[in-house]
Amino acid sequence: MPHINLPEGLQGIRSAMAFRPETAKPLNELAEALLHAPNSLPQGDRELIATYVSHLNDCYFCQTVHGSIAAACLNDDYELVKRVKADFHAADISEKLKSLLVIAAKVQKGGKQVTTADVEAARAEGATDIEVHDTVLIAAAFCMYNRYVDGLDTWQPRNEELYRERGKKTAREGYVSMSREYLPGQAEHAKS
Repeated sequence: MPHINLPEGLQGIRSAMAFRPETAKPLNELAEALLHAPNSLPQGDRELIATYVSHLNDCYFCQTVHGSIAAACLNDDYELVKRVKADFHAADISEKLKSLLVIAAKVQKGGKQVTTADVEAARAEGATDIEVHDTVLIAAAFCMYNRYVDGLDTWQPRNEELYRERGKKTAREGYVSMSREYLPGQAEHAKS
C-alpha cells in the first residue's frame, strides 16, 4: 500500500509521476536523454546499466521494467538480462560494457568509489568520455529513481509478463512519448 494517496492502477514510478506531473516531466526527459536518445553506447547497453543498478538497489519495479526494455533492444534476450544481473563478468556482453558496469556498481555504492583506474580500464576497452559520463549519470539517476519508487512504496506487481509489452513499447517509443499515457496535459504540450 503506497505511503501517500497515489493514483491507482499505475505501476511503480508511473503512479508517483502521475501524482506530481511537474516533477515527472524533467525526470522523463532525463530518462529519454540517457536511455533512448541517439548515443554511441547502444540503447540495450544503457538499459542494462539501469537494470543492473536497479538490481543492486533491490528495486523490483525498475529492474524488471528496464530489464524488459533492455531485452526488447537485445532481440528479446531475457536470459542475457538475468545473466548480467547475476554475474555480468560471465555474461556474453562486450568488455567495454563490463568495464562500464564496474563503474556503475561503484557509483551505486557512492560516487567517490569510482577510481581513475576504473575509468582508464573503460577507456582501454574503447569507452569514450561521453560513455563514461553517461554511465555515471545513469547509475546516479537510477539510485534516485529506485529510491523514488520504493520510498513511496508504489504498487509493483510481481508478474514479469506484465512488464514485457510495456518494455517493448518503451524501447520503440521512448520515455517522453510513453509518459503521455499517464500524465495529464503532456499530449498538448508535445504538440506545441
